[in-house]
Amino acid sequence: MKTALKRIIFRLLGKDPEAIVVSFASGDPELAQQMYAEIQRLVPDRKHVLIVPTDLAGRSTLAIYSELRKRFRAYRIGQAPVLFDGDPRFRTLRRAAVLYAPTKILAYNARLERHHPGLGTPIASLLFLRGVPLDRIFLRPRWLAPWKKERSVYPSKIEEIAGRPMSPRRRRIAVLSPYFPYPLAHGGAVRIFNLLREMSEEFDIFLFAFGDGESSEDLRPVLDLCARVILAGKPRYREPRWSTLAPPEVHEFRSPAMTAALARIRAEFKIEALQVEYTMLAPYRGDVLVEHDVTFALYRQIRDRSPGIASRWDYWRWRRFEKRWIGRYSKVVVMSEQDRALLGRWNDGRNIAVIPNGVDLERFTPEIERPGQHLLFIGSFRHFPNIVAYRFFVEEVWPILCRGSSQITFTVVAGPVPLLYWREHTGLLSIPPDDRIRLLEFVADVRPLYIECNLAIVPTLVSAGTNLKVLEAMAMDRAVVSTSSGCAGLGLEHGVNVWIADTPEDFACAIRTLLGDESVRRRIAEAGRLHVERNYGWRQIGAHQRSLLRDLMPSRVRIRAAQEHDLPDITAIQRSAPESSQWDPHDYLAFDCQVAELADATRGGRIAGLMVSRSVADKEREILNIAVHPDFRRLHIATELLQAELARWPGVHFLEVRESNAAARRLYEGLGFQAVGARPGYYDNPPETGIVMRILS
Repeated sequence: MKTALKRIIFRLLGKDPEAIVVSFASGDPELAQQMYAEIQRLVPDRKHVLIVPTDLAGRSTLAIYSELRKRFRAYRIGQAPVLFDGDPRFRTLRRAAVLYAPTKILAYNARLERHHPGLGTPIASLLFLRGVPLDRIFLRPRWLAPWKKERSVYPSKIEEIAGRPMSPRRRRIAVLSPYFPYPLAHGGAVRIFNLLREMSEEFDIFLFAFGDGESSEDLRPVLDLCARVILAGKPRYREPRWSTLAPPEVHEFRSPAMTAALARIRAEFKIEALQVEYTMLAPYRGDVLVEHDVTFALYRQIRDRSPGIASRWDYWRWRRFEKRWIGRYSKVVVMSEQDRALLGRWNDGRNIAVIPNGVDLERFTPEIERPGQHLLFIGSFRHFPNIVAYRFFVEEVWPILCRGSSQITFTVVAGPVPLLYWREHTGLLSIPPDDRIRLLEFVADVRPLYIECNLAIVPTLVSAGTNLKVLEAMAMDRAVVSTSSGCAGLGLEHGVNVWIADTPEDFACAIRTLLGDESVRRRIAEAGRLHVERNYGWRQIGAHQRSLLRDLMPSRVRIRAAQEHDLPDITAIQRSAPESSQWDPHDYLAFDCQVAELADATRGGRIAGLMVSRSVADKEREILNIAVHPDFRRLHIATELLQAELARWPGVHFLEVRESNAAARRLYEGLGFQAVGARPGYYDNPPETGIVMRILS
C-alpha cells in the first residue's frame, strides 16, 4: 500500500518513483572510476549515472547546475557521490553538485574514504573536505573533550637483546633513535648505522630504538656493533595534530616505557653519555642532540611556499621547541656550517658541533659510465620532502624533457611502502604511472642503479641538513643535477662539481645539457668524486664523532710532567713498545716529558703512557717519542697525550713514524697530521724508513 501510494505521488510530481544515484567524477579520473565502481557495488539495485567533466567543460557553476536540473528533471536523486580530492580543475563541478543535491552528497576523499557531510557534523565535514583522514576527523583534544573514549596508546613492552660482548677497555655510551637503523632504507639509517660502526671501535654501545617488527636478519648487523639493543613499541598518538603546543611529532615518540628503560639501563650499566638522534626526541634529555636537519628551517620553507594558518602554526611550534631544547644539551650536532649558523643565532653556537653526513668510500667506488640517457633519483618517501621533490620533477620538469626526447628514462628509489607515505602526504590514492618511469621500493644495494645511470638528480624543493644521496652519487663518479636546496651545506660549486638549477625550465635544460655533452658531464663527475674523497669519508667523520663523545666524559688519565720516580714505569713502557724509539729513560727528563697517569680508583697512580717533545724553533716543535703500555692500548691514551701537547704548544709539530706502523699513522692522520716526507733508514732494529708527519695547531 505504502509503495503504491509513493508511486502515485511521484507520478503526479512528474518524477520516476525509484531514486537514482548520480556520481560526479570531480577529481583524478582513476580515482573517480574507482569511486563509481564502489558505489555500484554498495547500491546494486539502483540506476547509476556518472557525470564526467568533459560533458560540461568550460561552463560556470550555475550553468552546470541548470544543465543538471534539466537532465534529471524526471528523476529523484537518492544519492550523489562526489570526489573531493583537492584538484582545482574540478572545483566548478564539485560546487555545482553540492548546489544541485545538498542533502544527498556522499563525499569521497583522495583515499576513497567516504563521509556524509551535514549540518549535524559541521566540523567533521569541513575537516573531511579539507583532506583530513577519516580516522582523525572525529578526534578531539583531551583538554577540550576530557570525556572522550579514544585515547593515545603507549605500549609498555620493552625488548632487550644482547649483542657483542662488553669489554672493560671500552667506555659505555647509549644512542636513542626514533627507528631501528637497519636495513639502510633512507639517509638517516645510513648515517646512524655507519656512525655506530665507527663508535663501536672505542665504545660499548647501547642502542635504544622504537621498533617495528624487525627480523633477525635486520638485527644481526647492528648487534655485531652494539652491546645491547633495546626496542620499544611506537605509541599510537590519537590527538588532533593542531591541538598541542609542542609539535605532534614530539608527542608521537613520548613513551613512558622508553623513559623507564633508559633510566634503568643507564644506571645499571653506568653509561657515561647518551646521544639522542633527531630533534623530536630532545625531551629524553641526553648529552648530545643530533639534528639531522634544522627542523624549524624546514617548516619555514613550507610556510613560505604554502602560506596559511596551519603552516604558520607548525613553523611557530617547531621554532619555539627547537630554541628551547638546543640550549639544554652539552653538544648539539648539525650536518653543515650553514646549519650551525642557523642555530647559532640563539646561543652563539657555543655548544654546536658540525659532524657532516658521509659516504662509505670503500663501498661506493667509481664505475665506468654506460651509454644512455638514464636518470636516477634516490629519496625515501618516508621523508616527505622527497615526495615534494618527486612531484616537482614528474609534474613540472618531466613533461618538458619528454617533449624534447623519447630516449630519456627515469628510475626512482622510493623506499619501503612508498604508497603508504604517498597517501599520507598527498591524499592521493595512487602514484600516477608512466611507462618511462621505473618506481622501486626498498633496494638493499643501490650501487647497480648508480652504475646504470648517466645522471643523478636531486629535485629537492624543501630541505634542511644535507643530502646523503648527493654524496653517494658523487662517490660513484656520477654527475649530479640538483636544486640549491638539494645540495646545500656540502660546499659544492655550480658548474665545477655539481649543476644547480631551481626552476623547472632550468632543471630540464641542465639535464639536456649534461646528457648531450659527455666531456662536461665527466668533468663535473670527477670533481665531485674528488670533493667527496677529501671531505666526506665515514672514517674521518667517525673520528670526529668519537672525539666529541670522549670530550664529554671525564678523562681516564691525568697528564703531568715526568718525575725521577716515574723512570721504572717509563722503562717498562718503552720495553713493551719495540715499534717506538728506544732511548735511555734518564735522557727523557732533559726534554719535555709528559706521562699519562691512570685516574681510576682501582689502578690510580700507574703510568700508562708517555710522550717526549722538544722545541726546535719559535712555534715549532718535534715530538721525539710516544708510547703506551700494551695493557692500556685502545683506550685513546695516545690521543689524549697528543691533544694535550698540541694545546700546550700552539704552532707547527713534526714527528716520525715507522712506515709499517699503520695503526700509529691512522691515529696521527685522524688528529690532522699529514705526511710531508720520508727518511730512509731512520729506524734501527729493524732498519726501516721513517715517515715525516706535520700538523699546524
